[in-house]
Amino acid sequence: MSEYAYTLSAIVRQDSGKGASRRLRREGLVPAIVYGGEGAPLPVAVKQDDLVKFGRFDSFYSQIICLKVEGQGDVEVIVRDVQRHLYKPLYQHMDFQRVVRGQELQATVSLHFTNEDTSVGVKAGGIVEHHLNSAEIVCLPRNLPEYIEVDMANVALGDVIHLRELKLPQGVRLLHDDDRAEAVVAQITHPNRGAVEESEAETGESDSAAE
Repeated sequence: MSEYAYTLSAIVRQDSGKGASRRLRREGLVPAIVYGGEGAPLPVAVKQDDLVKFGRFDSFYSQIICLKVEGQGDVEVIVRDVQRHLYKPLYQHMDFQRVVRGQELQATVSLHFTNEDTSVGVKAGGIVEHHLNSAEIVCLPRNLPEYIEVDMANVALGDVIHLRELKLPQGVRLLHDDDRAEAVVAQITHPNRGAVEESEAETGESDSAAE
């Protein structure tokens, strides 16, 4: 069994520019670039069908991919950027970053929320609001997680989970600075919070007018 969850075949691009990219797309290929590590940037093209097939899975965007480049050999990469078609389920361009074993890398990893339906706050009548679906992390390639779990079991009505509160796997740390670490990941709110806030605001205005 392969050590890679995803393997892509690629060819080296000989031409550049918008016209060349359009020709590739008509042929069912997606222009891409491989950069980072000790090598020079390498323009390649990968199959649209492969990207559509693998791109359905969150882990495709956070796991190490084996890129089999024709005439160049195998290259370990992670996805760094994706450009999609405006309205079709197709890819326009991909950025891949080389992975160097023993060197830390930056990656965007999806957040998987668990125990939402049975959480303390939901049982009390609250609803879960998601504010973030991914987090940027730094780690060695061997520690790269498929996702980060956010356990909602003990989150009460009115409670908030911040980025800094996420339980990260060993060897993984957040890329975000201190300010960003305060960002809200999820919270459990009262289903009528908007109506309550509006009512309180109206009450405050009435009190002010009475004075």
